[in-house]
Amino acid sequence: MLAQVTAVSCNEEYSFSKPNRDSIRLLTGLGVEGDVHAGETIRHQFRMSYEPDLPNLRQVHLMHEELFAELALKGFEVSAGQLGENVTTRGVDLLCLPTGTLLHLGEKAVLEVTGLRNPCSKINDFRKGLLGEVFAMDPLSGEFTFKSGVMAVVRCGGVVHPGDSIQVDLPSTPHRPLERV
Repeated sequence: MLAQVTAVSCNEEYSFSKPNRDSIRLLTGLGVEGDVHAGETIRHQFRMSYEPDLPNLRQVHLMHEELFAELALKGFEVSAGQLGENVTTRGVDLLCLPTGTLLHLGEKAVLEVTGLRNPCSKINDFRKGLLGEVFAMDPLSGEFTFKSGVMAVVRCGGVVHPGDSIQVDLPSTPHRPLERV
């Protein structure tokens, strides 16, 4: 299956969901132009109150479209942008990528994957019970499972459109597994 961008979204205001757009512009070292989470330092509304000067490792939120189909089987209707992601993908196993993976989007843009998105309780305000489907403890391993996408920083800016291809460039080994950021 060809890896591709299926939707792009941004919002200038703090809001749970982000409206879909015809395109977004990624700005090197900042994030999505016009998005409330763009910036060199943390822009997450809650974390800004106690860690305002830390680097923003959450400039761009990517989510795999395959999650929506999985959630639909459990009775949750979710579509692109509704969980706050900037880039919705198809054909890339985002959750299995190692830290430092480069994602080439379209002709020019390059993102570096920094970690897993830590889902917040606001997901249950959007759809009651949804948090338990995107954040759960594995009963066998005792490890937490995070399914709500990955976070990245912009290494090379550019315009991204739905339908753009995605090329995955893994970092040198040994690979570091993704942790929440």
